Amino acid sequence: MRYSQALIPTLRDDPAEAEVISHKLMLRAGLIRKLSAGIYCYLPLALRSLRKIEKIVREEMGKTGAQELLLPALQPKELWEETGRWQKYGKELIRLQDRHDRDFCLGPTHEEVITDLVRKEVRSYRQLPMTLYQIQTKFRDEIRPRFGIMRGREFIMKDAYSFDADVEGATLNYQKMYDAYYAIFSRVGLRFRAVEADNGMIGGSTSHEFMVLTATGEEAIVSCTACLYAANIEKTEVGHQAVGDPCPRCAKPLTIDRGIEVGHVFLLGTKYSKEMKALFLNEKGEERFCEMGCYGIGVSRIIAAAIEQNYDEKGIVWPIQIAPYRVHIVPVQDQSEKVMTAARQIYGALVEKGIDVLLDDRVERPGVKFRDADLLGMPFQVVIGEKNLTEGSIELKERRSGLTRRISVEEVLPELLRLTAS
Repeated sequence: MRYSQALIPTLRDDPAEAEVISHKLMLRAGLIRKLSAGIYCYLPLALRSLRKIEKIVREEMGKTGAQELLLPALQPKELWEETGRWQKYGKELIRLQDRHDRDFCLGPTHEEVITDLVRKEVRSYRQLPMTLYQIQTKFRDEIRPRFGIMRGREFIMKDAYSFDADVEGATLNYQKMYDAYYAIFSRVGLRFRAVEADNGMIGGSTSHEFMVLTATGEEAIVSCTACLYAANIEKTEVGHQAVGDPCPRCAKPLTIDRGIEVGHVFLLGTKYSKEMKALFLNEKGEERFCEMGCYGIGVSRIIAAAIEQNYDEKGIVWPIQIAPYRVHIVPVQDQSEKVMTAARQIYGALVEKGIDVLLDDRVERPGVKFRDADLLGMPFQVVIGEKNLTEGSIELKERRSGLTRRISVEEVLPELLRLTAS
């Protein structure tokens, strides 16, 4: 993409409305713009990152055998009344009426809708197990939207639902999704922990939250330095715990961190299938309720969480897996035909090889270009200046480490192919 043709409205100063670093940097780097409280426009750079996250999610969901579909965001009151959640969900449920005065809500989650679909289509144990998922916009009327897209009233979520003939199958599917979440959050470059959690409004018997570790996290997490034990601080096995206390599982020292929830998996059992009569016939011809699980990932929240973990005083430092562009070309003398020709040639060669690249072809001062390049935080910067070019070289900068080295023009393509391979 050529910067001169792109919608990247950067800001020099931190917006007064922003409280946490991800919100500040997403506004400053031109990733998002606010429409209303808790409602944001995703600009082109943010959307590129979102699409990369979605691709990783789809690949890992595919490995579990899950099938993608798309369910309606607009849901009738009657389904929610079957589970009692029309009354229980409270004011977070955005309710509305159509022209015939029929009640609907904008879906914050889709347990009722997916269970209704399956009870109409699944008749036999031979159709099970079945796992269905979607990536879709959700709506929750947060009492206090804050932190940008971290806690908004409209957000993008991956939600999956498993249906099994017995508890053993449901437990196996739960573990498959648990493992898939580990793979997803590892691939997008996050430092995280899976913690034992409360089931809340979703219900069920077992759940784990996947928490990105960051000082700005809203929740406190107790975790072991040796084993996999981790839990929200209010759900610890031995009540109040402090740093250095013995782990309830292995007695090794505990640590306390703060985290941002980016995923949640639930083993639901028959909570929804009983309430909505999602039945199937087993091998003996007997009616049984489906054993269910549900699994959510805050796809849009991953961007904010990644920035909370990856930034410095100059701006964002993108994990390469989800960076909007992997390479940012910065021609220093934009009035030099020699410099711009070299920049266009390198740009074209990278595009031809399928590498995401942003070419800053604006007529701007070098200081502005360098400042924007660091703010946007693409993993690699190719700096082209007339003096170095005369000597047959360019500067290659790694954004994360800040290390800059001179390489020959001929080395640029093979070196960037090596560095961006994944």
